[in-house]
Amino acid sequence: MIDNILLGLNNVLLLPNILAILVGTVLGLFVGAMPGLSATMAIALLLPLTFGLDAATGISMLASLYLAAMYGGSIAAILLRTPGTPAAAATIVDGYPLAMAGKAGKALGVSLTSSFVGGVISAIALMTIAPTLGMLVLEFGPVELFAVAVLGITIIASLSQGSTIRGLFAGALGLLIAMVGMDITTGTPRFTYGVMNLFEGVPFTVALIGLFSIPQAIRLIQSDADMGKLVSKVSDRMLPTWAEFRHLLPNIVRSSGIGVMTGLVPGAGGDTACWFAYNEAKRFSKHKEKFGTGFIDGIAAPEAANNAVVGGALVPTIALGIPGSSSTAVLMGALMVHGILPGPTLMTEYAGVTYTLIWAVFFANFALLGIGLAFTRVSIYVTQIPNKIIAPVIIVLCVIGSFAINNSVFDVGLMLIFGILGYVFDRLKIPTAPMVLGLILGNMLDGSLHQSLLISDGSFMIFLESPISAVLLAVAAWSIIQNTPAGKWPAAALRRLFRRKQAD
Repeated sequence: MIDNILLGLNNVLLLPNILAILVGTVLGLFVGAMPGLSATMAIALLLPLTFGLDAATGISMLASLYLAAMYGGSIAAILLRTPGTPAAAATIVDGYPLAMAGKAGKALGVSLTSSFVGGVISAIALMTIAPTLGMLVLEFGPVELFAVAVLGITIIASLSQGSTIRGLFAGALGLLIAMVGMDITTGTPRFTYGVMNLFEGVPFTVALIGLFSIPQAIRLIQSDADMGKLVSKVSDRMLPTWAEFRHLLPNIVRSSGIGVMTGLVPGAGGDTACWFAYNEAKRFSKHKEKFGTGFIDGIAAPEAANNAVVGGALVPTIALGIPGSSSTAVLMGALMVHGILPGPTLMTEYAGVTYTLIWAVFFANFALLGIGLAFTRVSIYVTQIPNKIIAPVIIVLCVIGSFAINNSVFDVGLMLIFGILGYVFDRLKIPTAPMVLGLILGNMLDGSLHQSLLISDGSFMIFLESPISAVLLAVAAWSIIQNTPAGKWPAAALRRLFRRKQAD
């Protein structure tokens, strides 16, 4: 393991990878600062740019973009009272009032410092937890891989916002689309309906661009929200004083821990972590009455948490092949584009790329701190670009990116179909993340199922004979049951019994 860590460090210090981290950081700050845009959309949209790059270089750039966008979302939240990303929603509560009080620089500086510390802590957690988990899955075979794929799909679906049924529907549709193309065991075409362009399957990057970017562009065109009073300049001191930093440090460390732990739970995301951290900061504070009035503790907590989510969400992504968020699901897609199959073998067969990614997350935090200090003062101009200018640019980039994959007009049409599907999902409140996961895990699920049945001569009991597979499938079943009335009733009954005993 030490050799792989050193290999990753050596790789990330190469000039192309350092430049990729810097470029990814700048792009992430820009995207995060734009109201309405998201890190997930940016990663999907910029994925074609990595085709000509080495796998480690391309993944490093996208990971840096992901990390920087998490901080960038706070810029719009503080200056415009509009979160640049969903994870920055809690930052508005204290960030905007502080900016309105003429201390926009301090608000942004506290946000940047907290994001930096939270990101470093999460990178250290990623570097220590992921390799440990990776060692536990060295013995995984087809049976265990099938159970991991099932677990990944059910967990993401059951933790999706809205109903579990909608999440499972989206995941099942993703699996069905993943089956399009040549059967890996028989070599016969499936669900292609004679269309030659589909014989190799649905291009994953085309689907991602359509699902995430086109609906976002449509939402921006439809949005005419009044931004209210805007901050016209950032002129005060940015970085907190040493006394302020010492006061904030316990809050930042606690919130970072919350972010890492939330990221470890697939599907939870930064928007969950930021509110959780904000609530805990208020609960531990001696000045609860100051929260909501421009209190710096209320800025530090959510910002440390949402950047700490990045490392936490990458742990299950790297160690098990189960994305911890929609953004890491797209990063898994980037690995597939470069010929790297996501799954428990990432840390063994592709150790060079994986450990380079881990180190890239670590160094991206330092790039974020340096570039963030320079970028934030001019970010006010970025936040004021009208939505109706951004939206056409996004659509043009979608068309160019999808065409560039295979130089195919068919792919552009396919991207638009997925864009319409993504917009319909958005209107019906059907989560997109389970569908993306179905697209990613579909081939692994299909291949491992066939291999397992060949080993067992067609007996499905092989999945229960393996202890690891049986446990993973049991967890998958429980993740579904607990979100149904059958699972909620026993929990409610236990709570009533506990309250009755307390009353007695």
